[in-house]
Amino acid sequence: MSGRLPIHNGFYTTSAHARNGYTPQDIVGGIPDKEILFPELLQKAGYKNKIIGKWHLGQQEQYLPHKHGFDEWFGAPNCHFGPYNDKRKPNIPMYRDDHMIGRLYEDFVINKTSGYSNLTQIYIEEATNFINEQSTAANPFLFYWAVDATHGPVYASHDFLGTSQRGLYGDAVRELDYGVGVILAAIKSAGVEENTLVMFSSDNGGATYAKEQGGSNGPFLCGKETTYEGGMREPTIAQWPGRIQAGTISHQLGNLMDWFSTSLDLAGIELPQDRIIDGISLAPALFNNTPVDRPIFYYRGNEMMAVRVGMYKAHYWTWTNSLAEFQKGTDFCPGEDIANVTTHDQVNNTLALIVFDLGKDPGEKYRLRLHTAQYKAAMAAIQPVVDDHKSKLVPGEPQLNKCDPAVQNWAPPGCKELNKCLPIPPHAETDCVWVH
Repeated sequence: MSGRLPIHNGFYTTSAHARNGYTPQDIVGGIPDKEILFPELLQKAGYKNKIIGKWHLGQQEQYLPHKHGFDEWFGAPNCHFGPYNDKRKPNIPMYRDDHMIGRLYEDFVINKTSGYSNLTQIYIEEATNFINEQSTAANPFLFYWAVDATHGPVYASHDFLGTSQRGLYGDAVRELDYGVGVILAAIKSAGVEENTLVMFSSDNGGATYAKEQGGSNGPFLCGKETTYEGGMREPTIAQWPGRIQAGTISHQLGNLMDWFSTSLDLAGIELPQDRIIDGISLAPALFNNTPVDRPIFYYRGNEMMAVRVGMYKAHYWTWTNSLAEFQKGTDFCPGEDIANVTTHDQVNNTLALIVFDLGKDPGEKYRLRLHTAQYKAAMAAIQPVVDDHKSKLVPGEPQLNKCDPAVQNWAPPGCKELNKCLPIPPHAETDCVWVH
């Protein structure tokens, strides 16, 4: 959304070294107002913007989508965890635009025993309605479909339950695939297919620790929550009839921050000049299949774990998860044990970087040997890029350091029905602000 690494925009924590960003209901922070999200700039240029599904950039009023460039929202500010007892922790609220309309597990059913929920079907209907409304009004629009049925606890509707050989996870994937098809058909039916860029991707690799409730990362090492390829590589598909040649495969090294720069480029909007923008425009790769040379920095929390330059990837730190967590059954790298790479201790490799040639070894199994000509060539390419990055690095103020039960959505702003608004519990921390 901001086109910037979390270390730049503050969406990280320093409460522990290299801790992944986590935003439970009681997190105090969120996306700072000073960050410019690309929907804000598109909105100023006349676009109508809608998000459907999970927001996850803070659940207090000042962090919600309608404060950051979205005209419409139907969804939740967090993952669909639960159910909770509404005493120590409330069930996750659902919003329409700027007001709460109910809660997951109470007003919007998720049955963890059967795996049933109709949420994806509701999200599909919301999507087609928005596309048809904006197309009829001849408005340019941004539509962000952030559905999360494949995030645990996994769910699917009645028409898809039990239809996959891959169990409930496969059922959920099939329903999301169906939903994408319905949305693409709506774009075509509305007559705007040749004036619409569609981008499909994911926010991380498959959650291998979820076992049969998670995805597969094929040949790539480990999965979600790690900075190995299995945690960071996602499928990405782009469609724009008449502009993007169908069936083209691009070897462009990209990341989700690039949608910021790409969207503004296509809309003819100048990038902000007062801050570092980490994303690049993918227009050359999309329309001309001309790759743009660029590095990728892999962070966990406040630590740069790895960097990729060209086909070389250097691990400055290695870590999967703690041994204690692993021994309790949470395995980020099931069936994969690469000596001195998939470590349960946080290992600093800065003095002797672990380097892989991803062109030959995408699974990160065979590290380049120190002192070889290839290793030296890789380091000659990598180190200047890292030195430049760190010399310009001005970390944003960390937003995810503090939790307080009082900021949970007990009685969120805009709650119109008294029976949906819960009383705020006794305050937990004296240095936090009450949220009414």
